[in-house]
Amino acid sequence: MMCVPRWPVWLFCWRAACVQGASVRQRMWAGPSRIPELGGLRGVWGTSPLVRRGSSSASSRAPEVTLTPERYPVRRLPFSVVSEDDLAALEHIVPGRVITDPEELEAPNVDWLRMVRGSSKVLLRPRTTQEVAHILRYCHERNLAVNPQGGNTGMVGGSTPVFDEIIVSTALMNQVLSFHDVSGVLVCQAGCVLEALSQYVEERGFVMPLDLGAKGSCHIGGNVATNAGGLRFLRYGSLRGTVLGLEVVLANGTVLNCLTSLRKDNTGYDLKQLFIGSEGTLGVITAVSILCPPKPSAVNVAFLGCPGFAEVLQTFRTCRAMLGEILSAFEFMDAECMKLVRLHLGLSCPVQESPFYVLVETAGSGPGHDAEKLGCFLEQVLDSGLVTDGTLGSDERRIKMLWALRERITEALSCDGYVYKYDLSLPLDRLYDLVGDLRARLGPSAKRVVGYGHLGDGNLHLNVTAETFSASLLGTLEPYVYEWTAGQRGQRQRRARPGLQEEGRPWLQQAPRGAAAHEAAQGPPGPQGHPEPLQDAAHPHL
Repeated sequence: MMCVPRWPVWLFCWRAACVQGASVRQRMWAGPSRIPELGGLRGVWGTSPLVRRGSSSASSRAPEVTLTPERYPVRRLPFSVVSEDDLAALEHIVPGRVITDPEELEAPNVDWLRMVRGSSKVLLRPRTTQEVAHILRYCHERNLAVNPQGGNTGMVGGSTPVFDEIIVSTALMNQVLSFHDVSGVLVCQAGCVLEALSQYVEERGFVMPLDLGAKGSCHIGGNVATNAGGLRFLRYGSLRGTVLGLEVVLANGTVLNCLTSLRKDNTGYDLKQLFIGSEGTLGVITAVSILCPPKPSAVNVAFLGCPGFAEVLQTFRTCRAMLGEILSAFEFMDAECMKLVRLHLGLSCPVQESPFYVLVETAGSGPGHDAEKLGCFLEQVLDSGLVTDGTLGSDERRIKMLWALRERITEALSCDGYVYKYDLSLPLDRLYDLVGDLRARLGPSAKRVVGYGHLGDGNLHLNVTAETFSASLLGTLEPYVYEWTAGQRGQRQRRARPGLQEEGRPWLQQAPRGAAAHEAAQGPPGPQGHPEPLQDAAHPHL
């Protein structure tokens, strides 16, 4: 029997956010407030209400950040030091785009969380793959260390130099090369900002299969290099499935062109998979071919309050069973997250206070069909006590407001003090247990311990804040967090090249056989192999 929602009851029981007369077609998934043309992306983070990473660190404050070698036990490999002759040679390769001004170098030397700081004295801004190839070939011959950098939105210090590496920025490699309006295949340079790409394909009736809170400044090349998951993972899967081809420059300057637009290619090894998630260790991604799904014409968001994490899990189970093919996102956050966005960002909670909150997004092609399924789902979770309160949104303004509660948590955390961040994949039934364990373990030594993330792929964003960095607090957190995660057969998800926070910590690595295969694939370290400038006693190379 068809389930028909009791809409007059919903309008009374729920603080429904649907504006009368507003069309569900108004929803723009990327949520931009102002997007410039792809040729001029410098101001892309301008006025959107969503968090903009990468350029938020004021250069005048960079010296306040501790130098990386002073915080972590790393030492420089025997690379050459950049000379005047090197600068002249690099100027010939990228004329007018060799940056040596100390003020301009402050921001790219500091990570977005302001945890680490490098001391690079040179930044290069190539525009083409051939320029990247010439740069890496020269650095290979001169034994100069290189640090590839995209939007610098990483959370583990992997996009900033550790010592004095040459920074190779992809910021000027921001052109769309082609788009096929039947297949939905987009081919673009690696420096294209994710939000700008989202607008580009939406104007043509498609959406990017990837969506992140940092979309206003992160680059598609960096997204692929770190195999970013994001808010649409539940609907469209990982980049390993949606990326069709890559163009990559290896450390010796060789250009590997695997930039196919074919969905099916059985000719030998799938080489692109080596570079998806390789985190800059095997080469520099310069172009991406990616499959974009059609843009949904009906989008709805429900923001719900749950009395416990067990109810969050049951709501997710019910959601998958009843919403099926139209379910596009299922996010959760705890009460501490809500307190943070209210305290630091002035956002208001649209439902009554609850221990947990979930955000459910549906996306389909039939407004009536989707509304009917969503109404049945909401009635079920309310009647069963899984949800105690909620609100709905189907117009663009309301949907963006509800998503901001989830997407701006990272921004709110950065306002709360020094942040220890852990990105973990865990079995769903144990996903939140670590948060409670840490609260008991840390006690008053931590300001806050919060948990939120993507329930659809078992991803927990665990964050601990303190007034300032504390080595003793770090020692209490690590290796405990990693050992606890390993004990649950979980994984630590890295979003940058194997970097600073992983030095000398074997519990972060893959299983022994996997780690051995990983190192064999990487080959020897540095410009003679892969561009990694770190070394310590535990890891002769990363």
